[in-house]
Amino acid sequence: MAQEKKSPNQQLQEALSVKKESAWIRLKDNINAIYNFGEEYKNFIGKNKTERLCIRSMIEMLEEAGFSPITTKSALKHGDVVFKNIKGKSLIACKIGSDPLKLRIIGAHVDSPRLDLKPYPLYEDAEVALLKSHYYGGIKKYQWVNIPLAMHGVVFTKEGKTVEIHIGENPDEPRFIIPDLLPHLAKDQMKKTGETVIEGEDLNVLFAHIPIDDKDIKEKVKLNVLKYLNTAYGLVEEDFIAADIELVPAMQPVDIGIDRGLIAAYGQDDRACAFTAFKALLDTKDCKETVILYLADREEIGSMGDTGAESFVFVNFMREYIRKTGVSASWDELLENAFSISADVTGALDPTFKSVNDPNNVSYLGHGVSIEKYGGRGGKYSTSEAHAEYMHYVRTLADKHGIPWQTGEQGKIDVGGGGTIAMFMSRYGMDCVDVGPCMLGMHSPYEVTSKVDIYCTYLLYKAFFEDYR
Repeated sequence: MAQEKKSPNQQLQEALSVKKESAWIRLKDNINAIYNFGEEYKNFIGKNKTERLCIRSMIEMLEEAGFSPITTKSALKHGDVVFKNIKGKSLIACKIGSDPLKLRIIGAHVDSPRLDLKPYPLYEDAEVALLKSHYYGGIKKYQWVNIPLAMHGVVFTKEGKTVEIHIGENPDEPRFIIPDLLPHLAKDQMKKTGETVIEGEDLNVLFAHIPIDDKDIKEKVKLNVLKYLNTAYGLVEEDFIAADIELVPAMQPVDIGIDRGLIAAYGQDDRACAFTAFKALLDTKDCKETVILYLADREEIGSMGDTGAESFVFVNFMREYIRKTGVSASWDELLENAFSISADVTGALDPTFKSVNDPNNVSYLGHGVSIEKYGGRGGKYSTSEAHAEYMHYVRTLADKHGIPWQTGEQGKIDVGGGGTIAMFMSRYGMDCVDVGPCMLGMHSPYEVTSKVDIYCTYLLYKAFFEDYR
């Protein structure tokens, strides 16, 4: 049958209007690559649920790829590949380009919302041992009850011994849980708002319940726990104050949907971007400009602290870069002229809660990587807004490489919002824009992304690293 000829107005509409097409359709010849990349991504985030584990795994992969600590190099030249380990919780990795005066930087974060243990967390009540936790980042606290939790962390004993604790990821290991109130007795609880139905001080983790057999001991279960921790790890109760111990969902990443097109997993904000940017760095070959990946900690609590993007660790790295490359420029000149991407996720349109979004300005699952001009909240507070010239550059880069992309905002004005590290990167004067996949259930124990969006994110990060001005 002959194809129906389009009218002049139909042709005009096609030429002038924004085309919103599924990336699955546009990349239908790349289905195997999309699914294979999704499996690699799931494997990584399933094994690396904390910032320490994430950075450790990445350093191992960097060393396998020939990267060396920058401190081991007296000079840097084109082709050198180096990294800086920032206290085991942040990372800067770099490939020296043929033009070391030009920089391309992608910054992401490796921390995710979770439960941290309080300095003295262990107590006994109602003949069970519990752990007091302090939630980290913006969470809906009620989502963290009655789900299996795993424990990861490091403890430094009074004798100076370093002890790692990892419990709850393997099938034969115990998990932990925060029990909710049974509905039969929850009449008053159900009258509370979503913000207070579970209070922060209610996030108490069931840890043990077998008592020590001694009638002279008052807190028998707690003592039995301390005895176990001392026998298994050499710990005493005071050692908790010299510990970073986190509780995270014990669930592993899984495919969602009969077509297996979606991924549900903990920590996709922002390890979806951290992993794809890391892969893009490894896969970037002989680069003309120096390419740098900065993986920061503490974004979920404002980026403050010595491992966060608000610190001066990146400036310190640039000073060392200048000394060892011998370039005739100051660190502020290099950064002011750099091109950069703030790699972070954004919210997808949820068909059940559509009213919180402007449907014309929101990202959709399966429509490719999202390029967002600004974030923040209200009247564009706490954000970095990319200039029109830079938006044009990134859009053109994606189109040049045939990478499906979209754009939007995170919620309606005065309803939504959220910050990224873009404002900390752009303060040096560099061009910066937020780029990453969209997701459902952000900051929940099980966030949902589209495999094709994850793949498109990787493609755009790699194209960005390989481009040249």
